[in-house]
Amino acid sequence: MKRPENLDRLRTEEFDICVIGAGASGSGVALDATLRGFKVALIDRSDFCSETSSRSTKLIHGGVRYLEQAFKKLDFAQLKQVNHGLHERKTLLKLAPHLAKPLALITPVFSWFEGIYYSIGLKIYGLIAGDDGMPKAKWLNKKETFQRIPGLTRSLHSSIMYYDGQFDDSRFTVAMVQSAVKEGAAAANYLELKKFQKNASGKIQKAVVSDLISNQEFSISAKLFVNCTGPYADHVRLMADPAEELRMRPAKGVHIVFPSSYLQSKDAMLIPETKDGRVVFVKPLDDEVMVGTTDTAYHDLANEPVLEEQEVDYLLETLEPFIEKMPQRADIKAGFAGVRPLLAPKSSNRKETKSLLRDHEVEYDQNSGLISLLGGKWTTYRVMAKDTVDYAAELLRNSVPCQTDSHVLVGAQQKDFNATEFSKKALETGISEEQVTHLLDKYGDQAEEVLKLFSESKDYSNPILEGYPFLKAEVVYTLRNEMVTKLRDFLSRRIRLEISDWEGSIKAAETIAPILQKELSWSEEQTLIEVAEYVKLIEGFKEKAGL
Repeated sequence: MKRPENLDRLRTEEFDICVIGAGASGSGVALDATLRGFKVALIDRSDFCSETSSRSTKLIHGGVRYLEQAFKKLDFAQLKQVNHGLHERKTLLKLAPHLAKPLALITPVFSWFEGIYYSIGLKIYGLIAGDDGMPKAKWLNKKETFQRIPGLTRSLHSSIMYYDGQFDDSRFTVAMVQSAVKEGAAAANYLELKKFQKNASGKIQKAVVSDLISNQEFSISAKLFVNCTGPYADHVRLMADPAEELRMRPAKGVHIVFPSSYLQSKDAMLIPETKDGRVVFVKPLDDEVMVGTTDTAYHDLANEPVLEEQEVDYLLETLEPFIEKMPQRADIKAGFAGVRPLLAPKSSNRKETKSLLRDHEVEYDQNSGLISLLGGKWTTYRVMAKDTVDYAAELLRNSVPCQTDSHVLVGAQQKDFNATEFSKKALETGISEEQVTHLLDKYGDQAEEVLKLFSESKDYSNPILEGYPFLKAEVVYTLRNEMVTKLRDFLSRRIRLEISDWEGSIKAAETIAPILQKELSWSEEQTLIEVAEYVKLIEGFKEKAGL
């Protein structure tokens, strides 16, 4: 997946569909459409999965909160969404088994009544999921609970354990992009949409984009344009048709990350209700623990959302009743914020974001011909993409059905790949078992390609940062195969170090900068500037969070 080659195609070829936005939904649309035989272009103004889709809670789930609301409010639309989510959970786990895996979640309870209440609810959750291979919900006594998560408060009564899925959201998206390109799509990151060009009847026929790396403008020609920009969808909709009504009600979600020693567990925890009626997850993030999220209205879409000091306080306060030994502010290693693409009904004045249903809608603007995929959530990205491509297929008179429910992603496509044989061969190179496991978990069958790079330089088998399994060969692999273009692409989204250890990511930036300099032909001056800007960015995050 080479950026220059894809740029050449985007400049010179005409496409059936041009997808704007390469997060979960956009990448899903691009792969779905490509598999149906459409000629597809996929662009993003930043890196793949750089916005909402890489800032999730990293869970594949039906939505326990929606289930509770469905029964409390007799809102069976929410029950339908839970059903969709649980069905898709099973599908996503098989599409990229190296990136998506089952996860046990523990819900602490403090009385018999709470235990019965949550036990019934989570058993219903399991009944909706059906026979999908996941263990069913189980009521654990106090001793069993501490065996699973030793760091919980001693005042709890018992707990309910159930299962959902966890995944690496950014690498899952990159795998979708790679899969689409492998099937014939043309994709490129750092292409910003500047304007649309229309024909005499007012329909969009070209998108004028700016390459933010070379600062050159060019146009992309396509029969249809699909807007998959999540919370930023209104900006593209108004660019296509200024008369359109605003539909998005963005909500901010935040997470903090601290050392795993405070929980001492590979299981996650669900805090089912905070003082203001939200849900918070406490889950493993590689070798750390991540806590989030909250939903609050957010309006500053012009700037990147960041974790703020009062949000850190909120999450620590929420966590305190459940943990025996609480982490302090000084223990927090990193955090991140994202904007959720909540969708409001047309002509709606509702402003309370936590009550908005994260469902999706495919909108077609008759005036401009723009298709917009609005709303939704990560777990149902494939259904969202299917609905969108179904609509596009009608307009383009194509009747080929969706194939994404059985098309495994890059990293899981080589049927003859043997993980045991790979592990043996990798250990013979001198790397550790932890590093071997890391390569298999992040790259699947493509771990072979990472290992081959050791032959180019002995230095590539060395770690990027002490105490972490990341190898220098990964930098080279992602530069050549995953369109890494900046330090942050690698540190934040390919290995997730930025969202788990801010200090570590600063050190790693200085270590890997020479590799990017060599592979991307940066000058010495540009390399120094790139590192300085990245360090300034991370220091800004720390300051905003009061850390």
